[in-house]
Amino acid sequence: MSRLILATRNAGKIAELKVILTEADLGHELVGAESYPDIPDVKETGVTFAENALLKAHALARATGLPAVADDSGLSVDVLGGSPGIFSARWAGRHGDDQANLDLLLAQLSDIADPHRGAHFTCAAALALPDGTERVVEGRLRGTLRFEPAGTHGFGYDPILQPDGETRTCAELTPDEKNAISHRGKAFRALVPVVRELLA
Repeated sequence: MSRLILATRNAGKIAELKVILTEADLGHELVGAESYPDIPDVKETGVTFAENALLKAHALARATGLPAVADDSGLSVDVLGGSPGIFSARWAGRHGDDQANLDLLLAQLSDIADPHRGAHFTCAAALALPDGTERVVEGRLRGTLRFEPAGTHGFGYDPILQPDGETRTCAELTPDEKNAISHRGKAFRALVPVVRELLA
C-alpha cells in the first residue's frame, strides 16, 4: 500500500483527517509528519490559507518523495476584518497556545453584541506530488462567537464558535457531528476526488 503523508504534527488534526480520509477508502496508508522527525517544520510565509497549505504540502512531498496532503485553517471574525485569519494559531504571540489565543480573542470581542459576532472557519486543503503537481480546495463553516468557551471536544477556537443552525459550539459536537459540517471536513471531502484522480 502506498503512503500519503499528512503534513501536520498536530495530533488532533491528524485524528480528524484520518477519519475523513479513511472513510473515503482511498487505498493509501495515511501517515502523519511525525513519522519523519528529521524534516523541519515549514515556515508559513504565505498570505492566504491556500498558499500556506501548498507550501507545507510541497515541502513534505519534496523531502519524502511521496504525495503529501496539507491544510491551513483558521478563524476569520467579521468585526475584525477577517482576523485572526492566517494568524489564528499564533494570535496571542506564541504558535499553538490555544488557551492564550482564545482568551485574547474573547477579550478583544468582550463588548461586541451578539448580532455582530459573526465569524467563519476556513480550511484550505492541498495535495502536492513530488513532480510539482498541485491542487488546492477550500471549505468553510459559518457561525457566531460565544462570550464564553463551551465543550471539551476539538481544539483551537472550537469552544467559542457556534455553527449556524446549531445550539452547541463545535467543541460540544461529537467528532462525527463536527466532521459532517466542519470546514476541514468539507475541504478534505472535496479533496478526495482529486486524490483519486491524481493517485489512481
